[in-house]
Amino acid sequence: MGYKDRTPPTPEDYARYPERFSNWGRWGADDQAGTINHITPDVRRHAASLVRDGRTVSLSLTIGSPPRASLNSGFEQEMQIGEAGSGDRLHIRFHGWSITHLDALCHMFTGPRGELYNGRPSSDVTPTGAISGNVEAFAQGIITRGVLYDVPRFRGTDYITLDTPVHGWDLQDIAAKQGITPRAGDAVVIRSNAGGFYAAHPAFANGQADEMPGVHASAVEFLYETDASLVVWDLLESGGTGIPSRLREGMDAIPMHEICIPFMGMPMLDNADLEALAATCAELGRYEFMLLVAPLVVKGGTGSPVNPIALF
Repeated sequence: MGYKDRTPPTPEDYARYPERFSNWGRWGADDQAGTINHITPDVRRHAASLVRDGRTVSLSLTIGSPPRASLNSGFEQEMQIGEAGSGDRLHIRFHGWSITHLDALCHMFTGPRGELYNGRPSSDVTPTGAISGNVEAFAQGIITRGVLYDVPRFRGTDYITLDTPVHGWDLQDIAAKQGITPRAGDAVVIRSNAGGFYAAHPAFANGQADEMPGVHASAVEFLYETDASLVVWDLLESGGTGIPSRLREGMDAIPMHEICIPFMGMPMLDNADLEALAATCAELGRYEFMLLVAPLVVKGGTGSPVNPIALF
């Protein structure tokens, strides 16, 4: 079962995902970068060749302005205003649904008190920072070809619903319709129209993961088979799949986080704002671009807020 035969994975199929889609040891026993290894110098040069118009588009939400009033902002700002100038002190809890951020590979374990990517013990994550799989692995930035998979546009709908998740074969079909061949090192940018979903569900709040629409587990196979480097998305995994979580007892799986991060070694870029990007791609008739992601280099950090930039 899988995206190639257009059949959603069963719970039994999903139970084999950790072995099927593991990259442990693929780039050496000491590797910390995971699928970012797919981004070779040639991949970067090709991405740079896509910059023809000199236009830039931010893919970031504004920190402090969550996409839905019912969501926790995860942000506190203390202004410091003096006679000669000003400054501010920020407190940011970025993992969640309100801040555009990059998940490092230490963010998810293989199971309760399990392992990190590449077989490192979860005890590597300490109160003073993670000593493996942390965001420092991406200190040189992530620069690659980004491809927008605009699912609502392709389907002719406003936004993705719980009963119409994004499957791996949807991504395959969209690439074909756009005349794009997936390439090793791609950042797969998946638009579900988070803004449309949140506007239609004003009471949606933190913790309702099983009620959030988005990407189905079948997309994991697409990402692995195409050697993608990164997922960028506005909504996350789809709830309501009936596939039990490896980490959250009594809840559905969140397959990108549970499989892609600790087993595949793929960082996730969560809560992107893809509306301006979608409009630009539609205007230019181009769905590929250079993507630049520069996380903060936080010692031992589990990730970082980011402002991803698409360049056309």
